[in-house]
Amino acid sequence: MSSSFAINLVRSGILQILLLSAPMLLVGMAVGLIIAIFQATTSIQEQTLTFVPKIAAILGSIIIFGPWIFTSMVQFTIRLIESMAVLAK
Repeated sequence: MSSSFAINLVRSGILQILLLSAPMLLVGMAVGLIIAIFQATTSIQEQTLTFVPKIAAILGSIIIFGPWIFTSMVQFTIRLIESMAVLAK
């Protein structure tokens, strides 16, 4: 295995992780921002108020984006296994 192949493999794995986690992170960030603005305008300073809506929103985004995440992971795994087969030759 050459070093360029290993670097490309790690780079594509990190890119895949970032792409698959982005929807949930963005939804969590948006919900957190909305709740923070709500807390600032109403002067409610309850620390636990943000957790339940964020968890519910992230769970909803996992349900919505789940099929896409699964297919993307399967395609990446297939590409990874195929590249291993080429490497073994």
